[in-house]
Amino acid sequence: MRHQKAGKKLGRTGSHRNAMFRNMVTSLFEHGRIQTTDAKAKELRRWADRMITLAKRGDLHARRQALAVMRDKIVVHKLFEEAPGRFGDRAGGYTNIFKLGRRRGDAAPISLVELIAPKEKKERKKKKSAAAKKGVDKAKKQVPVKAKGKEKPKKAEAAEKAVQDTVPEMEKEIPSEIEGKKANEEAEAVSEDVGAPEAKEGGEKE
Repeated sequence: MRHQKAGKKLGRTGSHRNAMFRNMVTSLFEHGRIQTTDAKAKELRRWADRMITLAKRGDLHARRQALAVMRDKIVVHKLFEEAPGRFGDRAGGYTNIFKLGRRRGDAAPISLVELIAPKEKKERKKKKSAAAKKGVDKAKKQVPVKAKGKEKPKKAEAAEKAVQDTVPEMEKEIPSEIEGKKANEEAEAVSEDVGAPEAKEGGEKE
């Protein structure tokens, strides 16, 4: 029984398997992505996560442990410089695996293993959120502001002004009509007074 024995044998001896994954993990950190079979990609993910955890620790002992696996000093130094800023906010899952189909010849399933960049994704999200905020601000500027409880709408104010303008005109017209009526009544009274003496004189002559 294979109790407490992690990892796949992949049809190779232990020394062959270790040498193969050392080369693969070195190539992964050098180029950022590599193509391999599905089984090797899943096993390579374990090796890559272990190296990134050592790089995030960043002390001398961790650097020596990484150099024991990856023999390329340039790749190790590059990893230790970039890992804290690139993977500092993650606790695992530093790689992505994408299935590409089957390989020509033996029809083996092929996958693409690549390192993720969480900070780039966050920057894109920030840019999107900033653009969305700008759109909301523009929409708010275009939409008319609703009238508050005590403030009256513009249409109601305009109607009130029109009514106030018409009322004084009506008041001006009404007194002029009243004055005209009074003048007519006075003229009639004067004509009656003038006609009354003439009638009295005619009666006396008779």
